[in-house]
Amino acid sequence: MDAVGRAWKYGDNVDTDVIIPARYLNQSEPAVLAAHCMEDIDATFAAGVAKGDLVMGGANFGCGSSREHAPIALKAAGVSCVIAASFARIFYRNSINIGLPILECADAALRAEKGDEILVDFASGRIENRTRGSVHLALPFPPFIRALIAAGGLVAYESARLAARAATALEGAGA
Repeated sequence: MDAVGRAWKYGDNVDTDVIIPARYLNQSEPAVLAAHCMEDIDATFAAGVAKGDLVMGGANFGCGSSREHAPIALKAAGVSCVIAASFARIFYRNSINIGLPILECADAALRAEKGDEILVDFASGRIENRTRGSVHLALPFPPFIRALIAAGGLVAYESARLAARAATALEGAGA
């Protein structure tokens, strides 16, 4: 499994200002953002979330502004995956860009409850709710997106590709 953790459950239209309140946008340190993640919707989140936990949301998760602070805050808080009925497109792209896995699966998100143990296999899209004894299927990530997430996001992925290309060029030049 690629993600295993407890579920944190939220409803529809969770916007980026709720994920990380605008008053913290002058911060860029991930740990600072994590300390304030979800505080306006769930004051227990930042102190209670454990590395590997998952966020489950309803429709239009991550709506609002296009800032990357929101997925960075979730990832820095230890969230291993966000599963929602649907995502705002810019939040979806920002999440992939920073290496935060997100899956659209309304059935899994809506049937989960806070504290449920969730297992996710990104290659197959299989989401198992061990607490409820249910299995759900999301559209799996293609290999390229899995590699990008495994690298830690787009910048890290491209940096590694460029370094490998440079090393190959040096070898070819006899250096």
